[in-house]
Order: sequence, then C-alpha cells, then structure tokens
Amino acid sequence: MPAARRKKFTRYRGSHTHGGGAKKKRRGAGHKGGKGFAGSGKRAHHMKQWIFKYFGKDYFGRKGFYSISRKDINAVNINFIEENISKLIQEKLAHEKDGAMEIDLEKIGFNKLLSSGNPSRKYKIIAKYFSEKAKKKIESAGGEIISS
Repeated sequence: MPAARRKKFTRYRGSHTHGGGAKKKRRGAGHKGGKGFAGSGKRAHHMKQWIFKYFGKDYFGRKGFYSISRKDINAVNINFIEENISKLIQEKLAHEKDGAMEIDLEKIGFNKLLSSGNPSRKYKIIAKYFSEKAKKKIESAGGEIISS
C-alpha cells in the first residue's frame, strides 16, 4: 500500500490566493477564456492545428445549408417551343404522332414547362414538371401534357 501523500491544496494553506495570482484572478467565469473552442480564432494558430487534426479541415468557415425540398429546375416556355419547332424537327427531338407534335423535354435539356406564349398547334409534351397555366394552354389547343 502506497504511503499517504498530502494533497496539493493543503500546501497552499496560508498563501491567501492558492497560487492564483492577484486577488481578482480566478474569481468568476470571466477569467476562464470561454467554453469549448473559444479563443481558437485569429491569433490561436496552434489551437487550429489541433482542431484540424481531430475534426478535419472543414471545421472552420461557412457551410451553408441544403434544402430537402430543393429541385434543380430547368424551365422552358411554350414560346421557346413555338420559335424552335422547325429546328427540333430537324434534330429529331420532336416528331409528329397521331396529328400532334410529340416533344420530350428531357431530350431537349429541360424538365419544366412554363406558360409564356401561345401554342399554335397540337402538342403532346412529356415533362417532369409543368405549371397549371401551361397545361391549360396546351389542352385548349387540343394537345396534352404527360408527366414523366
């Protein structure tokens, strides 16, 4: 069994500040320097090295956020289809089927149809997303929109 040692704080008995410097020091939380990684900022490069080692290079700086409802929308108007229909037919991205021009927006590089413009012919448009107004305009011209 080891010999009983005297505790360190008993050696400070009678020293008035117990090795804490001036009377005002070590009083409240104001002399702690903060909690956690406080003080690991601009002039504490030695602290940064420790944080990089344990938490990686991405610990500091802004990261932003990612919305779950976010969709990558690439929209096109009816007007664009009207203006470029001859070009789409030449490139075989649009073709006539059952008296209507069939266009798959995914093949053109879009995934949403918007309502700006008026259709001059029947369209059968395959799109992942579309506005209600665009759907009404296409259907009023005798066409249809199919959700892919």
